[in-house]
Amino acid sequence: MEDNKKGNQIDIQLSEEVAQGTYSNLAVITHSSSEFVVDFVRIMPGVPKADVKSRIILTPEHAKRLMLALQDNISKFESMNGPIKSVDGGQGPQGPIIPMGFGPTGQA
Repeated sequence: MEDNKKGNQIDIQLSEEVAQGTYSNLAVITHSSSEFVVDFVRIMPGVPKADVKSRIILTPEHAKRLMLALQDNISKFESMNGPIKSVDGGQGPQGPIIPMGFGPTGQA
């Protein structure tokens, strides 16, 4: 039984570049019958254009596992830090409204 556990382990490598991470303040999720596509975007204040910084493509099964893992981790986070404030974006004439409250534009 002990050998069976060792056989199921995966040695995951994390390069220095990937370990730095990539900041994103918006995730756009789309799907087809066979895959989920998650685009991680960085929106900057005062800039009308935003770039996709990373795209992750998942099978529906892995997308559901990710959802469950996020729910579990959010629950643990909130039990230690209090509830995360929800932001409702609503729906506009051309799709969902993205709530990005950057506040007033700075001036030099």
